[in-house]
Amino acid sequence: MDTPNARPKRATDLDRLVGERIQVLRKSKGLTQTALGQAIGVTFQQVQKYENGMNRVGASRLSDIARVLEVRVSSFYDGDEGEGEDRAEVFGFLRTHGAIDLLRAFSEIEDDQLRREVLAIVRGVARLKQAQDA
Repeated sequence: MDTPNARPKRATDLDRLVGERIQVLRKSKGLTQTALGQAIGVTFQQVQKYENGMNRVGASRLSDIARVLEVRVSSFYDGDEGEGEDRAEVFGFLRTHGAIDLLRAFSEIEDDQLRREVLAIVRGVARLKQAQDA
C-alpha cells in the first residue's frame, strides 16, 4: 500500500546492468527492439527504457525476455565470483560498437586458416593503434 511519503522506485546499477545485458543479447540474436517488444507484449519504447536502465524489469517480464532470447534468467546477472568476472568482461566487449557485427561475420567464415588470418589482421591493427597512442 502506498503511503503519502512513498517515492517511486528509481532504477539502480543492477537495473542498468540487466538492461545492458538485454541489449547485448538481443543484438546477438539479431532482433530489433520492436521485434523483442512484440514477442514480450510491450512497445519498442519500453524495451528502450529497459535497455537504458530507465525502467526496472519485473521478474515475469525478465523471464519472458530470457525465453525469447533463449538464455537463462541468470544470464542477466553476475554469476559466481570467477564466472561473474568473465561474464562481465565478455559483456563489456560486446557493448563495444560493432563488436556483435564483427563476431557474427567472423563466425560465418568457415575456413580455419582464413579465420586465423582475419584475426591476425585485427590484432595487427590493434597493435598499430596502441603504438600510435603511446
